[in-house]
Amino acid sequence: MLQWILIFLLIAAVASLFGFRGVAGASAGIAKILIFIVLVVMIIALFTGILIVA
Repeated sequence: MLQWILIFLLIAAVASLFGFRGVAGASAGIAKILIFIVLVVMIIALFTGILIVA
């Protein structure tokens, strides 16, 4: 999951350099959603005591 976040952030950065604002905004938005999902899963795993190994 973290790998996908980095990919979308990289796409957003490259797209913004070339002026593709729509693609950059969409990629950054997807990355933000994935970061939120990862944080929620990590907090749930922390409170339940589950060890998640990627």
